[in-house]
Amino acid sequence: MEFVEIRTSRDGAPTAVLSNGREWAVGAEAVRWFERVSWWEDQRRMPKGLGRVDVEVLQVQVRLGRNPQSALTTMVLERDGLGGGWRLREAAADAA
Repeated sequence: MEFVEIRTSRDGAPTAVLSNGREWAVGAEAVRWFERVSWWEDQRRMPKGLGRVDVEVLQVQVRLGRNPQSALTTMVLERDGLGGGWRLREAAADAA
């Protein structure tokens, strides 16, 4: 998964996603949820010191640049439990 940077407003709401040198402006309110991490499917034991059982997921609708006429793309981002950053899980352009 690709690492991305999220820019936020003062109240913590995402305003932009930086991915591959491009800035995507958030065009709608983000949706946030938590999912159970299935660490037991890949490992016999939970990684030492990790202690995390849930992963934070953020779904944002973004536009490339600041053009309000550009098509929306939905990005699903996953918080990296080790570094605290975000990774791009998937992106799909909305069909209009």
